[in-house]
Amino acid sequence: MSFYDRCDRRGAGRGWSGIDAEFSNFIGRMSGGFRGGAFRGGRFFGHGDLKLVILSLLEERPRHGYDIIKAVEERSGGMYQPSAGTVYPTLTLLEEMGFARSTPDDGGKRVYEITDAGRQHLADNRTTVDDIFSRIKRTGAGLTSDAMQEMNRAFGRLARATYSQASHRLDDHEFLRGVAKALDDAAAAINALATGR
Repeated sequence: MSFYDRCDRRGAGRGWSGIDAEFSNFIGRMSGGFRGGAFRGGRFFGHGDLKLVILSLLEERPRHGYDIIKAVEERSGGMYQPSAGTVYPTLTLLEEMGFARSTPDDGGKRVYEITDAGRQHLADNRTTVDDIFSRIKRTGAGLTSDAMQEMNRAFGRLARATYSQASHRLDDHEFLRGVAKALDDAAAAINALATGR
């Protein structure tokens, strides 16, 4: 099991083998492909975005809730899968707003479809809808680009080197402080790249 898997399995806020909990949580989110998790400051979509995304998917054709979840994952390039606990309450809200309606299929599952009011709401917000899907596409492409994969591999090598070496030298405090200094220097260099300094 890899370092990333261990962080992901332990979950948010608990850390792993003494690793800072915030860092462990961050690695878990990155390695987990944002599956229903944090993104854009705790949300993959901005406020109200998911309602428009779901309406847009229903405009294409009637769908089950699970079909909507998989469609969002597909549109995001596999980077994000909304939870059922997010999608179904949103569908209920859309029904209450009169933008969608649902009927049971032969198996008893509810099928959702857009209403005329929902189509009008989409038309009124078409620019926002187009922007949302454009942003999803750019994000998915960026996270799966060759450059991002190269960065991920480099980060993996750094993590493996750091913890494989440190785990064998836990009593060598001078070595550990040297590693901490090297990591601080790397962080400063990355921030300098970002700010152009």
